[in-house]
Amino acid sequence: MSLSFKRVGAMMLRYSYLLRASRTRILDMIYWPTVQLLTWGFLQTYLVRGGALAEPGGATQAAGTLIGAILLWDILLRGQQGFCFSFIEEMWSRNLPNILMSPLRPVEFVASLVAMSLIRLAVGVLPVTIMAIFFFGFNLWALGVAFAAFFVVLMFFAWSVGLLVSGILLRYGLGAENLVWSLMFCVQPLGAVYYPVTTLPTWLQPISWSLPPTYVFEGLRGVLIDHVVRWDLLAQGLAIDVFLFAAASAAFGLFLQSARRAGTLLQTGE
Repeated sequence: MSLSFKRVGAMMLRYSYLLRASRTRILDMIYWPTVQLLTWGFLQTYLVRGGALAEPGGATQAAGTLIGAILLWDILLRGQQGFCFSFIEEMWSRNLPNILMSPLRPVEFVASLVAMSLIRLAVGVLPVTIMAIFFFGFNLWALGVAFAAFFVVLMFFAWSVGLLVSGILLRYGLGAENLVWSLMFCVQPLGAVYYPVTTLPTWLQPISWSLPPTYVFEGLRGVLIDHVVRWDLLAQGLAIDVFLFAAASAAFGLFLQSARRAGTLLQTGE
């Protein structure tokens, strides 16, 4: 069997043209290594400084905090993706124009996506919280009212991101599909998921405090380590949520109008 380097070069040239024509593909290649570096680099910084491990019983507290953070992060991520998956399935099936031409109002469409987000979340996360009890002795439900408050703040943020991403998909088609999976991970290193906000560089901390999940994960550490429910933090996170949800709803409406004017609703490819 002979190998033609000319034909191999031709295929490589084709793929390089694809990369050059799609900024989202290039960004995706840079994005994931950056997120991984920041997330685990800041966690290492927190552990090197001592953190909760330096205190008596700190290892147990740190383990519980880590498991709790993983579960809450999964709720946030699955909430956003559950919202977007229901939306993007309409694009995959080329059914979105039919829905938008029907008597269905945008607010009703969004309400159905919110409901499906909750259903998908229950199916995916509920068994995991039960497994955490049996395998690791960590009961997220035992947090009671605090857990309910965490859930509300996280879900409103998840729906805000889901609305924004869905609007972008409406306007720019499936070329922006990667945002469904990747955008929320941008929040992970900045949202103080696995370490306190004080671990971040000083110039990044204001950005962290502008994100509602930060208030939830700081609140989680307050409950598990200090045994105090920080209602002040949760109230601030909810206030930012209300603003972001309103802004995302307005952006969704603007993207929908723009898509109708540009005639992109019937062209949902890349």
